[in-house]
Amino acid sequence: MAKDLHLRFFLDPSLRASAEAGRHNFIGKLSNVLRQSGFEIDYCGDDEAALDLARQDDGAFAMFHMRAPIGPRALVFRRVYHYPFWAIEPQAERWHWHVARTPFRPEEIDPEEAARFVRFWRKKLFARPLPAPEGEGFLYIPLQGRLTEHRSFQSCAPVEMIARVLALDPRPVIATLHPREIYTPEDHAALDALVARPRGLPGTTGGMAPLLPACDAVITENSSVAFNGFLLGKPAMIFADIDFHHIALDAREDAAAAFAALGNHRPDYERYLYWFWQVMAINAGRAEAEGGIRAALTRAGWPVT
Repeated sequence: MAKDLHLRFFLDPSLRASAEAGRHNFIGKLSNVLRQSGFEIDYCGDDEAALDLARQDDGAFAMFHMRAPIGPRALVFRRVYHYPFWAIEPQAERWHWHVARTPFRPEEIDPEEAARFVRFWRKKLFARPLPAPEGEGFLYIPLQGRLTEHRSFQSCAPVEMIARVLALDPRPVIATLHPREIYTPEDHAALDALVARPRGLPGTTGGMAPLLPACDAVITENSSVAFNGFLLGKPAMIFADIDFHHIALDAREDAAAAFAALGNHRPDYERYLYWFWQVMAINAGRAEAEGGIRAALTRAGWPVT
């Protein structure tokens, strides 16, 4: 192995401090695999001055956390929705990830092992008792940002998605705003117009915890709330590209057909979650994590042993 392999991690200040102190489990395992393969590693910041290093194309490799990688030898690493599951990919967009392009074959997954796995994670992630459903069923729309824009990975703008849901399904709809998004006056005006319709939204506030267990289904562009819903056996319908599309109803080309199928949509949630997390992601809490890291780096063309 060549002696001049050089990797820079570009990390926010908190993550950089954790990595340098050896406190970050996944970065530690990733660094260990790379050092064993002959890499020299630097932990850098992620401000503009630091990112200029990535733009220089000086032959170094680069690893970014949750942001588009810069340079020809750059990858991104990111949580796969919950710790300790991780992915290492050439592109930041989840819908381009290896898992998104891989067919899900439930017959290859042991159903008993999958059931045990999902029971454990359901209990861990939903530790408090789940509220019992009350009243009439409803469709839950967890909104993200830029409500009036139709972006390239979406089949329509989020407000148009809501309008289609209201037109195609008679059930009540609850759409919630994302707590970390900034909404424009245009976004709020578009939502107000939907609320004012005869079958408008009964509310546009609220969190996932009380709504997810009570809803009939999650309708979304590509919110991670839909993935969380799989743990509770909740059907999902997507209007945009995403990595967990395999068992979601796809409304991107024909929303009417997706709604027609919704009542009988009962995918194998347990085997899917096992496959998605335990087979396709890197579980940093398990002994075989470094093997998964090597496989991801090899798939990206990095010289690892």
